Amino acid sequence: MAEYQAPLRDMRFVLNEVFEADKLWASLAGTQDTVDPETAEAILEEAGKITASLIAPLSREGDEEGCTWHEAGVKTPSGYKEAYKTFIEGGWCGLSGNADYEGMGMPKMLAAQYEEMLYSADISFGLYACLTSGACLAIDAHASEELKNKYLPKMYSGEWAGAMDLTEPHSGTDLGMIRTKAVENGDGSFSITGTKIFITGGEQDLSENIIHLVLAKLPGAPASSRGISLFLVPRNSVDASNAVGENNKVTCGSIEHKMGIKASSTCVMNFDGAQGWLVGEENKGLAAMFTMMNYERLSVGIQGFSAAERSYQNAVEYAKDRIQGRAPTGVVQADKEADPIIVHPDVRRMLMTMRAYTEGSRAFSTYVASFLDTAKFSDNAEEKKHAEAMVALLTPIAKAYMTDRALDSCIAGQQIFGGHGFIREWGQEQLVRDTRITQIYEGTNGIQSLDLMGRKIVSNGGKLYELFATEVSAFIEKNADNEALQAIIKPLAVAVERLSDVTEYVINAAAEDKNAIGAASVEYLELFGLTAYAYMWARMVEVAVPNVAGDTSGFYEAKVRTANFFFSRLLPRSVSLSESIRSGSNDMMSLDLDAF
Repeated sequence: MAEYQAPLRDMRFVLNEVFEADKLWASLAGTQDTVDPETAEAILEEAGKITASLIAPLSREGDEEGCTWHEAGVKTPSGYKEAYKTFIEGGWCGLSGNADYEGMGMPKMLAAQYEEMLYSADISFGLYACLTSGACLAIDAHASEELKNKYLPKMYSGEWAGAMDLTEPHSGTDLGMIRTKAVENGDGSFSITGTKIFITGGEQDLSENIIHLVLAKLPGAPASSRGISLFLVPRNSVDASNAVGENNKVTCGSIEHKMGIKASSTCVMNFDGAQGWLVGEENKGLAAMFTMMNYERLSVGIQGFSAAERSYQNAVEYAKDRIQGRAPTGVVQADKEADPIIVHPDVRRMLMTMRAYTEGSRAFSTYVASFLDTAKFSDNAEEKKHAEAMVALLTPIAKAYMTDRALDSCIAGQQIFGGHGFIREWGQEQLVRDTRITQIYEGTNGIQSLDLMGRKIVSNGGKLYELFATEVSAFIEKNADNEALQAIIKPLAVAVERLSDVTEYVINAAAEDKNAIGAASVEYLELFGLTAYAYMWARMVEVAVPNVAGDTSGFYEAKVRTANFFFSRLLPRSVSLSESIRSGSNDMMSLDLDAF
């Protein structure tokens, strides 16, 4: 496997040139005095170094060894504890944490680049930090000052980790069915009893304590999801001086034996009368948890294309080194018995597809992160409202489309290796296995598509969609007379019109056909994602074209050529997606149940 190299040049391009993060941060009340270009650059540079040198070397051996369960807890693979200690000493767990509680207060746009590097190095290792950051977000947004002061500093430091406990054996997507109970103790705390499954980082030997955010129901709570409350439950008790004491009746019953992310502990957690504290209001726990989940869903999307970036780097190195056959246009390496496989059109097709989707994902994740930053840090009410609406619309696309295309890319990277791609020592098959989970957890991609189609589009008559369409239309109008961009602007305009027409079609169909939303949702999300990536590539080309002539590195030229590939070879897939959606639900639902 090629040694991982953080794609810092492309990150700087997206962050600084395309989305002009420095201008956005300077305009937001919450980031004006926190971050500047120099600070951001220093963080990117250091993140690139620590992920490449400290974490990436752990990935393969961590996959081979995996986590092991014993009655006393869970052991992570060799080297993880030492690496985690170095990692938290650098303050990385608190990068985007609230500065009032000893976090660094960095914006999500910057954190997104850092997360990419972390996950490219090793998804399993990155998950421990990711869940802590997400738990901190929910605590910061909804917990009492007492809880914030007690737990956030230790979690930002990485000394204590976080975990999110939602799923139960009988209750995954339908959280209204959970059976975990919470009973008041009479001292402001609650007794939590129940079992949770699929808990990432629920138990590990990296941190001194683990702070669980647990969904549970109070006695007499309303039925369904309206009766869910959120509780903070430390694995070990914490006294008034923040000293960690005995186990808080929180135990790991077992760990899952998984297809991938084997160095990340996926736990069955038992709460046997554990002491916990309410986070937010009673029966409003799901809303509080979604504060964490929106960030986590973007983070999962980043996990996906981070693995694809690693796969691409491996595949490029291999394709340049592996010699097989001769180029269709004639001999390239006359001094060797064959040419490198990168000269063959099919290999180029796979590499260009990987590149187009991965660089598109990096831009899209940064785009979504910009709205998260505005929603969190702006003091302008209208600005915040618009950003929150865009986050709601784009989050399911970020999670699902980025991970779907990531698996495609990892499989393409594996394919380029031929037989070696099927062999463990080359690393490509691990990336395929690790990436597969990103389509499943934090809400399966099918659920994400239903969320997009049903809640974000149909339920409000397309009002959220119009926010996106209006922005893209404004971009198209701004560049209508730019001759250098016409090869991009014209197909972008057609794609947006096609998406708008399909959006209207599904909204109308849903009024007559109860299956219309479910029948259209997956293809609709794919169509929306493809169109959104076209917009991202158009924005990148807008910046790149004026810089091509004076660039000796070839960076901007490569950006334009990759964009041309996207528009000529990938965007046309929007036509077939549109036709598939318009076919309706009849053929999909016509087969009798007994015929299956």
